Amino acid sequence: MVKDVISNMNVHMGKSIESLRKEYQKVRTGRASTSLLDDIKVDSYGTLSPLNQVATLAIPEARTITIQPWDSKMIAPIEKAIMNSNLGLNPANDGKLIRLTLPPLTEERRKDIVKQLKRDAEDAKVALRNIRRDAIDQLKKLEKDKSISEDELKRAEKEVQDSTNNHVAKVDEVLLHKEKEVMEV
Repeated sequence: MVKDVISNMNVHMGKSIESLRKEYQKVRTGRASTSLLDDIKVDSYGTLSPLNQVATLAIPEARTITIQPWDSKMIAPIEKAIMNSNLGLNPANDGKLIRLTLPPLTEERRKDIVKQLKRDAEDAKVALRNIRRDAIDQLKKLEKDKSISEDELKRAEKEVQDSTNNHVAKVDEVLLHKEKEVMEV
C-alpha cells in the first residue's frame, strides 16, 4: 500500500514537470521553434484544426519558420490565426509559403521572459508540494487505519520527502536550462 501511494505520487510529480517543460516550449527565445505554433488553431473549412494538421512546418534558418499549407486556399486563414495568436509575429506569404521571421529579443524582453519562467517554475514547485501533502495525508490515514506501523509511516514520509526534493531539483534544472537558452544572444 505504501509503495502504491509513493508510486502514484511520483507519477503525478513527473506529470507536473512534463507540464512545465511543455509550457517552456511555447516560450519564444531567440531561436525559431515549431512548438511556438502548437496552440494555434486554424479555421479549416468550418472546423478548428491545429496548424500542423493543415500545413507543413519547417525551420530553414535560425530565426525563420516556414509554413507550407497543403491547400493554397488555407493561406489567409493561417495568417489570420497567427495574427490573432498574440505571438507578436507578422506572417509574410508569397502565394505558396508563409514565412515567420522572429525578431531578436531585446535585453529587457529577455529579462521579462526569465521572470515569467521563474514564476512558472515556482508554480510547478507549489504543485509538487501539494502532491507531497496529499501523499503524506494518505500515508497518515493508512497508519490511522492500522494498515501500517508508525515506523513504516516515518520511513515512507522520508521517502516521500526525498522524492519531492529530487523532483524540485528537476524543476530547477529545467528552469536553468530554459533561462540559459533565453539569455543566449
